Amino acid sequence: MTEPDRPVPHRPGAISLFFVAKAGVFALGFWIWLLVLAVRGGPATGVHLIAATGAITTTLVGVVLGARMALQRSAAVRHAELKRLLVDISWNAFAAAGNADESGTVVPFPFPSASPEADRSTNRGLGDRVPAFERGERNRGDRRR
Repeated sequence: MTEPDRPVPHRPGAISLFFVAKAGVFALGFWIWLLVLAVRGGPATGVHLIAATGAITTTLVGVVLGARMALQRSAAVRHAELKRLLVDISWNAFAAAGNADESGTVVPFPFPSASPEADRSTNRGLGDRVPAFERGERNRGDRRR
């Protein structure tokens, strides 16, 4: 048996599906019981109330668990797609670094251009560290007195 090209994403649902099915079976049982009591006729008693409450409660539980299972599955699919996208981005960056013309260039990502007045220290390079005080000063503008 051959291995798949990419690992299969985690798809939650086996246990969730069990509980959704279990709630559905119980709901079906309560609805049938309520239907039998209603067809027999007679005054409404506590047994009718128990059957109706059970039918409504188990139906709502089944719907909530089904919605939760659907949300988990869609989140798992989105997570797997995001992981694939990150791997593709990193692979493309690696390939671009290997194809770069200059030896020191890794990947030419565009940096946001700032106005010359916004950067107060012009003698720093792009990768140099900026002290926290100067970063805060730059972000606040000229509020310091």
